[in-house]
Amino acid sequence: MGSYVGIDLHRHRSVVVVLNEEGDRVWWSRIDNTPANLACEITAAGPDAEVAMEATWGWYWAADVIAECGVRLHLAHPLGIAGYANRRVKNDVADATLLADLLRMGRLPEAWVAPPAVRELREEVRYRAKLCRLRSGLKAQVHQVLGKEGVIPETKGIWWSGGQRWLDELQLTDVYTNRIESLRDLIELYDREIVQSDTRIHRRLKGDPGYEAIQQIAGVGRVLAAVFVAEIGDVHRFPDARRLCSWAGLTPRLRESDAHTRRGHITKQGSRPVALGGDRSGVGCRPRSPGQRRQSPCRSAARSQHRSCRRGSSSPHARLLRAARRPHPLSRCHC
Repeated sequence: MGSYVGIDLHRHRSVVVVLNEEGDRVWWSRIDNTPANLACEITAAGPDAEVAMEATWGWYWAADVIAECGVRLHLAHPLGIAGYANRRVKNDVADATLLADLLRMGRLPEAWVAPPAVRELREEVRYRAKLCRLRSGLKAQVHQVLGKEGVIPETKGIWWSGGQRWLDELQLTDVYTNRIESLRDLIELYDREIVQSDTRIHRRLKGDPGYEAIQQIAGVGRVLAAVFVAEIGDVHRFPDARRLCSWAGLTPRLRESDAHTRRGHITKQGSRPVALGGDRSGVGCRPRSPGQRRQSPCRSAARSQHRSCRRGSSSPHARLLRAARRPHPLSRCHC
C-alpha cells in the first residue's frame, strides 16, 4: 500500500497533506489551484497513492486531474465530515490531515464520484430546475402587484391564454402596469429558455433505456424521468432497493436506546431532486377514496413502522426506479 493524500480544496488555494501507512505526516504543501500544480503534488505522492477530497465547491476539475494522474480518488461526503467540526484545532492542514487519516483507517464517509457524462447531464437538469424556480418567483411578484391594487383575477389561471388576455386589458396605475409588463417579458424569456433546456435534455437522453422505461410509470414524464436518470446515475451501484431509498432520503429516522425505539419522519438527507420528484409524481402512493381523510403524522410505533414499509425498500417507488434503470423492458419486472 502506498501513501494517503488528503486535499482541503478551496477556491483559490488548496492544502495537500501526505501520510504514510503508519499515519505519520510525510509532507504538506499549499498550492495555487491550477491543474499543473495539483498534478505535480499527486505525482510526487507516488503511483500507489490514494487521494481523499471532500465534495465541496468546484471539485469537478480536481477529480478530473486526479483521474488523469492514474490514482484512485475517494470523495468524502460533507455530511459525514461535518461530525468532526467540533475540534479544538481546525485549520486547512488539520482538515486535509483528517481526510487522509480517515481514509487510512477505512472510516472515510464516501460519496459516489460521478463520471463526466453524468455530471454534464446533472448540470443540464439542475439548471432547468433553477430556471423554473426563478420563473415561479417572477409569477409570484405579478400576483403581489395585483394584490397591492386589490385586483382579483377573473380567470382560473392568469398564465393561460384567457389570463394573458385579461392581463392585456387590465387598467392599473402606470408604475404597477410597467412593473407587470416587465415581469411578463422576463417570464416569456424564461419560458423560452426552459423549452430550449427541455430540448437539449431530451436530445441527450434519447435512446437511453432507463429514460424511456421509467416513463412507463404512472406520473413520470420526460422532466421527472430526466431528474431520476441524472441524479441516480448508475443504479447498479446500489446493492438493493433499501440502499437506494436511504440514499434518496426516503427512509425514516431511527432513535434507539436500550428497549426504547423511536422512528421519526423521513430523513430528507439524500438527493433532494429525487425525493421531490418521487413525491410530486405520486409513485408508490395509494390513491385515497373520495370520502377518506388524509392521515395525521404517525404518533405510535405501529404507524411509524407501517409508513416505513410503504416508503422503505419494499415500496413500488424504489423497486420501479431500480427496474427502470436496467436495460431490459419494465414489463419483466415482477414488482
